Amino acid sequence: MTISEFNEILDFAVEREQEAVAFYRKLQDQSKFADQKEMLKELENMEMGHIVVIESIRKKGVNPEDIQKTRNLKISEYMSKDPDEKELSYQSILIKAMKREENSFKLYTEMSMKFPDPEISTLFRRLASDEAKHKLHFEQLYDEFISKGN
Repeated sequence: MTISEFNEILDFAVEREQEAVAFYRKLQDQSKFADQKEMLKELENMEMGHIVVIESIRKKGVNPEDIQKTRNLKISEYMSKDPDEKELSYQSILIKAMKREENSFKLYTEMSMKFPDPEISTLFRRLASDEAKHKLHFEQLYDEFISKGN
């Protein structure tokens, strides 16, 4: 893999994270309650943190040892559809976040299989691993919320 190819992949990943930042900012503008705005701001900051991680990979590279196995509660996979975009309940925000992370995980996993170059495949597997961790975080919040009888 050339440095140019490596940077193109990371630029693509950063762009996806920037889209997520914009998504959560848009939801903040639409929300009516301070608690919702605060949670959406936290999600925005989490996505901005992902950009920092990607830029760290750009500087330090990626090793197969960096890829962590993350359990999958599969909550988002069992949801048949996304909530209405205008629906801003805590539950719907968590579902939207889970679905975004699930889709990113699937994308990076598919990309890791499409490239025969082991370095490129490792890079996409690392990005997929990070998205799996984020998805698990939202699934745990969702599970906790539902378990409380909400």
